[in-house]
Amino acid sequence: MCQHEPICPSFSDPDRDAARVVVSHPEQGWSLLCNGVVVFDDTGELLPNGGVIAPHRPTYVGAAA
Repeated sequence: MCQHEPICPSFSDPDRDAARVVVSHPEQGWSLLCNGVVVFDDTGELLPNGGVIAPHRPTYVGAAA
């Protein structure tokens, strides 16, 4: 799917979120990356092979400095 240089990471790579956005629908809360991954505002992902990545927001809560 990726037609540019350097080629974006595959949907199966750990850094798949680094791919370029090709379609963005912020009003609906999702974007399509050039590697076929649909990313949602809640950090969940839908992979092109039908796999699902559950939302993975940071869970670290640090003490106020």
